[in-house]
Amino acid sequence: MDRKIVEFRLGTSDISAVRFGISPGYELVNAVRTLLRPQASPLQWGWLRTVQQRARTESFRLLAVVCGAEGYMPDFLTSTPSGDMTPEEEPARLREVPDERLRLDLQKRVVRATGAQQQELRDLLAHPRQARAAIADAWWQTWEELLAPVWPQLLRLLRADIAVRARRSSDAGLAHMAAGLHSTVTWGDEVVRVQMRRHEEVVDCGGTGLVLVPSVMMPTRGCAVLTEPPAQPTIFYPAHGVSETWYRDGADALEALGALLGHVRARLVLELQQPLTTSECARLADVAVSTASHHLTVLRDAGLVDSRREGVRVLHTRTPLGEALAGVR
Repeated sequence: MDRKIVEFRLGTSDISAVRFGISPGYELVNAVRTLLRPQASPLQWGWLRTVQQRARTESFRLLAVVCGAEGYMPDFLTSTPSGDMTPEEEPARLREVPDERLRLDLQKRVVRATGAQQQELRDLLAHPRQARAAIADAWWQTWEELLAPVWPQLLRLLRADIAVRARRSSDAGLAHMAAGLHSTVTWGDEVVRVQMRRHEEVVDCGGTGLVLVPSVMMPTRGCAVLTEPPAQPTIFYPAHGVSETWYRDGADALEALGALLGHVRARLVLELQQPLTTSECARLADVAVSTASHHLTVLRDAGLVDSRREGVRVLHTRTPLGEALAGVR
């Protein structure tokens, strides 16, 4: 099958405005699609086994109708990702989607749907106010069932990917970093080209920049794009280092890390989800403060922990490498 190309043309101001974002909405719609077509996402099978029984709600069914199992995904479900977007912001944003944007995106779904699903989409189109409220409610309820339990884990993987690519951009340049997003992405002559299965377009970024968004839940075979205003030009790409073992419960992770680092250091890496003092680390690991300090020094020297002084206290937290190594809730 011939590949299509979406070109993002960047001016000088666009290049300086290239940034990373995180999209809880994009993760959720891909989680829904994974449940609809599990054969397309083998890396998610570990997670799938834990949530399949939760996907039989009316909220899940409605969100599945709106986003579809594959192909076109309504833009209003995912725009515009930012680096600090939280899951709580997404349903609030959905309640503010303009009627025109809602109708435009749902109409695209109508022409791609058939039967009862197509009629349900038409019913949503006829009543945009009620549709917005129903979709926002369904989003949050589905989020709580499917992704809220693993969001801290997903967020660490996404932030670790961004940290690695930001470092690569600093060391080797933006073009080198962008070309490494995925095999379907190339950068040359101030143009980013993304191979697509069905869509082709030339997008003048027009000074708005380009948003690069890693995803754990999307299929790894390619990338996805946002190209239509008011969304900022966006490329969604598979996050680096995601394997079929990304989903692990806390006990499995502690056992695996313990074999690598030793029990105390493994416990410290897992517990440092937020800055903690040396005394707090000692209590959590059930060791003396001097022992905790020794282990934290070893972890810091290995690049897994960062320590900084605030007044009389020293606060410790995981580095991006530590985040990636932890890979758990």
